[in-house]
Amino acid sequence: MKAVWYEGFGPADDVLTFGDLPDPTPGPGEVLVRLRASGVNPSDVKLRAGARAGAVMAWPRIVPHSDGAGVIEAVGAGVDAARVGERVWIWNGQWQRPFGTAAELIALPSAQAVRLPDGTSFAEAACLGIPAMTAWYALFADGPIAGKTVLVTGGAGTVGRYACQMARLGGARVITTVSSPEKTAHSTAEDWINYRETDVAAAVMDLTGGAGVDRIVEVDFAANQQASLAILKPGGVVASYASASKMKPELEFYGFMFRNVTLRMLIVYQLDPETHRRGEAQLTEWLEAGALSHAVVPGGTLADCASAHRIVEAGEKLGTVVLDLSR
Repeated sequence: MKAVWYEGFGPADDVLTFGDLPDPTPGPGEVLVRLRASGVNPSDVKLRAGARAGAVMAWPRIVPHSDGAGVIEAVGAGVDAARVGERVWIWNGQWQRPFGTAAELIALPSAQAVRLPDGTSFAEAACLGIPAMTAWYALFADGPIAGKTVLVTGGAGTVGRYACQMARLGGARVITTVSSPEKTAHSTAEDWINYRETDVAAAVMDLTGGAGVDRIVEVDFAANQQASLAILKPGGVVASYASASKMKPELEFYGFMFRNVTLRMLIVYQLDPETHRRGEAQLTEWLEAGALSHAVVPGGTLADCASAHRIVEAGEKLGTVVLDLSR
């Protein structure tokens, strides 16, 4: 099979190799998927760059990317043969495993290949595993949101854009923060605040008539901690999936404590199986209804993987960079 891999950390053009690897075979409980699309997420490029402190290669050779979509071509022992030919989307393809979705084929546990409704393209499905599931969990991990007000920070981001849509689908009022008119339109949100030009806390309180918000889906916990304290209702939730501005922020413990706030620090890779199944079921329902829009950024073919990584690293794209493996 054609694949992309690296055998050491470094810049994409220096370490990513495009070539041939042996075809994988599905083991017991696994399926073999012929991939049609591979999603490139920020975590994928950070792992390849060795950006984490003390990072070491967990395996001698790594095929990157956790998200993707394709068609089941074969099944291992214990898996229903009726799954052959099924369209699926992939999650955790390269999480704690050496070989991810930057390849024509992947063998992985059957549960990690989720049925894909016919109305969703493979490129769109390659956006679901990390961005869409992160948005769903951040919103719904602490119960229903119908009738609540939700602030989504960074609503033009890959997670934020899904969160804006899902919050409305869950019956909540959604407010988002963005940094430009272009990102305002991309976010899909009806109520928005340009955080570069406006005091976010004051604007939120004005939009809510002084009531504040019930939930915050947070893209940068450290940068927005003071605003969160100012706008969050007692008993509210901050669900944060990143804190890039400061990885070890000083916590305003008593400020949150006296508001009886729940601080949820989440990473979608670690969802327990039951919770993941619930998220998959909800995504399937929305996909079948055509309720979600997806922001796909074409990244070329598998041979263009290094270029796709550079696009993600530049941080200027609006959407998820996706490699087309059907060509």
